[in-house]
Amino acid sequence: MGRVTERRRVVRVRGGAVGVRPDTLVAEEPLEIRLNGRPLAITMRTPGDDFALAVGFLVSEGVLGASSDVAAVTYCEGADEDGSNTYNVVNVRLADGVPVPDISLERNVYTTSSCGLCGKASLDAVRTATRFGGGLAEDPVQVGAERLGGFPDRLRAAQKVFDRTGGLHAAGLFTPEGELLELCEDVGRHNAVDKVVGRALRNGRLPLAGTVLLVSGRASFELAQKAVMAGIPVLAAVSAPSSLAVDLALETGLTLVGFLRGGDMNIYAGEQRILLAQAQPSA
Repeated sequence: MGRVTERRRVVRVRGGAVGVRPDTLVAEEPLEIRLNGRPLAITMRTPGDDFALAVGFLVSEGVLGASSDVAAVTYCEGADEDGSNTYNVVNVRLADGVPVPDISLERNVYTTSSCGLCGKASLDAVRTATRFGGGLAEDPVQVGAERLGGFPDRLRAAQKVFDRTGGLHAAGLFTPEGELLELCEDVGRHNAVDKVVGRALRNGRLPLAGTVLLVSGRASFELAQKAVMAGIPVLAAVSAPSSLAVDLALETGLTLVGFLRGGDMNIYAGEQRILLAQAQPSA
C-alpha cells in the first residue's frame, strides 16, 4: 500500500514571502482490529505493517505470546464510497486451543494516535501479567551508557519517512552492542512499538530478552507495559517518562531511561543494566 504519505496544498510563509506549494504529510487512517471476527479495537495509525501492528497489540493485551498462537491474519472487506477495499480492517484468527479473551464494555475500544489504549476500567486491568513468567528482573543484559547515548542518532538516521514529513514517531529495537534489529515508524508512538513487537512475534522471536527498545518521544505507562509484555528488559526514550511508567518499571524489573540525548540521560529504574563511566556523583 502506498499510503504512508499524502500530498496537500499549503500556504508557506518564510521571511515575509508567501507562496503556495504541495507538502508531504504523514498519512493517518483508522485501523479496526478484529479477533476471531469480532471487533476488538480501533486505532489511528499510519498504514503499513498492519498485520504486525495487530498481533503486536494483542501481545500487549496478553492474548498472544508466540507465533503458534496465530492461525491467520487477514484483511477484511472495508470498502470506501467508490467500492474499493480500504485495507483498514484486520482480523486475527487464533489457533485452536488459544483462549479467547472476554471482549466486554470494561474497555473503550477506541485508541488514538497519541495516547494509545484509553478508558480501561481500572489501573489494575492494565497491569496485565506477562506471558513470559515474570522473569524480566532476572535478565542480565547490560549496555554501556556511551553506546546507549548513540542510539537516538542511529534511530533518527534510519527514519526514512520522517525525513519527508517530520511527523512520525519511531520505535527501534537494538542489541546491547548497538545493532538495529527492527525499526518501525507510525503517527502513534504506541503503534510503532506494537509493529516492532508484532514483527518479532511473527518471526518467532518472543520474548525479546537481551534487547533495548528506544522510542522517539516520551515513555508512557502504556509503552512500559508493552515492553514488559514483550519481555524487553530495557526501555529508553528521548523525552520524559510518566510517573506510572516509573512505577511499573520498578515493580517489574524493567530498566527505564529518559531524556536520552547524547551522553546525557536520566535512569529511573534498573540502573544496574547501564554501565556508567566512573565519575564523581553530582547533586
